[in-house]
Amino acid sequence: MKKALSYPLTLLYYLCFGITLSIFHGVQIICLRIFGYQAHKKSVDLLNWVVLRCLNLLGTRFILHDVPKLKRDFPIIIVANHQSTYDIPPLIWNLRNCHPKFISKKELGKGIPSISYNLKYGGSVLIDRKDKAGSLESIKSFAQKVRENNWSVVIFAEGTRSRDGNPKSFQKGGLITLFNEIPNARLLPISIGNSWQLSRFKYFPMPLGVSIVFKFHPLQMIDSQQPKKSLESLQKIIHQGVYEIQSKI
Repeated sequence: MKKALSYPLTLLYYLCFGITLSIFHGVQIICLRIFGYQAHKKSVDLLNWVVLRCLNLLGTRFILHDVPKLKRDFPIIIVANHQSTYDIPPLIWNLRNCHPKFISKKELGKGIPSISYNLKYGGSVLIDRKDKAGSLESIKSFAQKVRENNWSVVIFAEGTRSRDGNPKSFQKGGLITLFNEIPNARLLPISIGNSWQLSRFKYFPMPLGVSIVFKFHPLQMIDSQQPKKSLESLQKIIHQGVYEIQSKI
């Protein structure tokens, strides 16, 4: 019965989601071209809030533990595991005060209303994952902007999504580059659990009543002398958090 009900609700969700992306694509263009960065950022914040409300149509719940109150006194490197596309809207909305930006693959920079526009013009960086040297140079230039503006950067350190919820080993290149380029940044580890369930049926139908859990860990300092040690510490903290979430769901 529950799965049968998920088909019409999934259609309703995609209708609302598509309308939201289409409307906010135009809103973003107007905000950025006429009113500038701050207005564009607020439009992106609102976009992600509306996306969360669309997901509520499916009974999706977002459970956040220990969300920190952050100010833009320093840049922040937000490090998380990655299970689903839907990891992103809760992070953008709940961390909006620290201006989160993303390191994304270049393919996402075109073809997706609202999302591609924000990635291309909102301060994030698009990289070619086949060109490692070029990607690292792009990340270095991006890191300079993050450092100058006290933005935050979100990096899904596994490099790809876990389709069964089990955490993967972290990719070192991008993180170590950020550590070296933004040594004054604070590290915010986040463990994400159960969002992989939304893609269990390859996004159609969308399962109903999924609870996605975000566990925020205390801020960390970068060990500038031993950046790999900072990376290993983050991986341990985040993975332990994921296993803890899984054990309680």
